[in-house]
Formats: sequence, C-alpha cells, structure tokens
Amino acid sequence: MAKHSIIPKAITEYDLRLLRIFRTVVENGGFSASEAELGVTRSTISVHMSNLESRMKLKLCSRGRGGFALTEDGQAVYHACIELFDSLNDFSLLVNGLGKELSGELILLCADQLDSTMQQKLAQVIQYLHIKEPQLHLILDGEAIHNIERALLQDKAHVGLLPSYQQIEGLSYQTIFSEPIYLCCSSNHPYFKLNDEEITPEMLAQSPSIHPGIDIDSEGREQLKKLNLSAKAYKFDTRKTLILSGCYIGYLPQSYIQAELESEQMRIIHSDSASYQFNLSMVFKKSPRETSKVELLKAAFEEVFHLKPTGNSR
Repeated sequence: MAKHSIIPKAITEYDLRLLRIFRTVVENGGFSASEAELGVTRSTISVHMSNLESRMKLKLCSRGRGGFALTEDGQAVYHACIELFDSLNDFSLLVNGLGKELSGELILLCADQLDSTMQQKLAQVIQYLHIKEPQLHLILDGEAIHNIERALLQDKAHVGLLPSYQQIEGLSYQTIFSEPIYLCCSSNHPYFKLNDEEITPEMLAQSPSIHPGIDIDSEGREQLKKLNLSAKAYKFDTRKTLILSGCYIGYLPQSYIQAELESEQMRIIHSDSASYQFNLSMVFKKSPRETSKVELLKAAFEEVFHLKPTGNSR
C-alpha cells in the first residue's frame, strides 16, 4: 500500500519553516553546526526535524555516532526544497518588479579592488542610485570573475564590473574605462636599477613573472608569451603584492601603482613596447529577471562615465 505524506496539499507556513530548518541542517552538515545560524539549540532542531519527518512520514536523515547523513528520501526532499525556495524567490522578484517603486536588493559586484579614481566614480554612481531610489538595499562587493558571471546569469546580481577578456553568451558588455597596463618590477628586483636598454628580451623571458589568471585579450596574450610565467594572481592587489616581493615582474595599470612609482618602490619596464590596453566593462544579463533594476544601474553608469546609452534606461 502506498504511503502518503500528511503535509496538506496547500503547504502551510509551518511546513515552510520546517523545510527551511531542514535545508539549513543539510547545508551545515548536522544539528550542532546549524545552531548558530538558526539561533536555537541542538535539541530544538532535533524536535523540528522529528516533526518534519512525522508530517512527511519519511526518514530524512540518520544522526548518531556515525554523524549526520541524509537518507535517499532525504536527498530527494533536499533537492525539492532548493527548487521550492528558488521558485518562491522568483515569485517575490517578479512581484517586486511589477510595482512602480523598486524594492529589495540592488547588487553590484566588482572583480578587482578599486583604486582611488574608481572609488570616486563608483561613489558618484551610488549617489545617483540613492537619489533615484533611496529605498533600495545596495550591495557592493568583490568577487572572482567566474563567480560574477555565474551570479549575473543566475539573476543573483544585477551588474558586474569585469576586465574585458571574453564574451559569455547571455551577457552584454559595455566598456566604461580603458587604460594601458604596463610591465613593472619593484625596487627589490634586480631590474629596478637597470636602464631599459640593459633589460633585453632574453632577460625578460628568463625572469619569473606573473600570469593574470584569466584568458586576456589577444594583445595581452602576445605580451605574456614573451615572459616566464611562474606565478598566478587574478586580482590587481594580489598581483602587486607578488611584484613588491621583488621575486617577480608583472603587468599592472599605471593608475593602480602611481603611489609606488612616485615613492620609487616600483618602476615600469619598456613602457613603449611592453604594454597592452586594459578595458573595464559594465556587464549585465541580456534578459534579466529584474529589468528595472538593471536599467537603473545602467543609467547611473552612463551618467557618471559619460557613456552612450545602450537601451531604454529608467
């Protein structure tokens, strides 16, 4: 005889609460590890889990000396939970997007730490956003490039600031800033006190250097082919740290190392030949779920960076 869950077809708020607790327990790997996030004791969590199992008439997990583990049914319910709460979130975003007044979060992610110039520019963007839609909860954070691309495609972020190095299907790119990027070394490096004429291509090909960690454009790739790539750093700040060690040479924008150049902690090598163009792009999903929020961000960047509009802006 088939067994039936006693959870009613119309899922109650209590059911959702138990399922949220269940998801938290699974994602934290057990009851004890979930106490801090849930704000309740292990014994209380155990009661909630027992109630959920009773309501569903399913054994969802085993807990004991062997540790926490999901049953086969528990795995199925966990994956169903993910789909359920994603659907609820999608519904919430849809409803919020229908209103004339925007609400909720506005998420902007950056792939690199911001130099002083970019900080000032983004401060103006934020000021624009605050004047236009002060009720929005703004999130400005840094992330790895691939994480930003994934977040944009999954509608978990609205706009990303990325180096222009590839075009991902489903995303749109607009260059907001461009500057040369130069090969440089620190005052601790043997090349620091040499004239450019003394630093030969053969010497550069032998000296340990830094790969930027991403598949940069063709101009940059040609420059990297000339070097002995023996370290990797995805972000400007970590790359600068490697260069300041005196163990490596590497490429950085002049604006990012201007203070070190002026204090003679770093120098540029062969500025006329060992350089390529760095482009920073505003990136957004071509068909975002929250179109109004993306349009608001685009309008802010177009205003501050004097860009040509890419489409209808709020």
